[in-house]
Amino acid sequence: MRLAAVTGLRPVLRVPRVARVGWMTRQFRAGSPVFHHPLKKPNPGEELHITFITKDGAQKTFEVAEGDSILDIAQANHIDMEGACGGSCACSTCHVIVDPEYYDSIPEPDDDENDMLDLAFGLTETSRLGCQVHMTKELDGVRVALPAMTRNLQVGDFN
Repeated sequence: MRLAAVTGLRPVLRVPRVARVGWMTRQFRAGSPVFHHPLKKPNPGEELHITFITKDGAQKTFEVAEGDSILDIAQANHIDMEGACGGSCACSTCHVIVDPEYYDSIPEPDDDENDMLDLAFGLTETSRLGCQVHMTKELDGVRVALPAMTRNLQVGDFN
């Protein structure tokens, strides 16, 4: 006699054992990036400007408010920047290359950011994580380039 006939429950699709092993499973996300932090609307006359240079060389300039992170600006404007860790400095998917003219206007990266930058593809002398750089008046007009590719390796992938 079938179990479903006795209990009224429908059979459950069985997942192969190899797919259930914890260290072998991994979650993937398809679609556009998830936007994590709302942007502030700049006050009239206080707009700052940032230009993204995309992987294909296109330049896109936006008016932003002081305090917004490069990651949040990119995601709000549909720039292809993942930010897999949600801006917590635990991955390198928001890696950007800052225009050397503006690099010294940004506070130095801390040890956590440097550790994540070590994992970034195409690291340069002016590389930073977009989640850690916030717009200031000194950065008005900054240009940031997206690297040719990113590595999606987060702290915790091996726990």
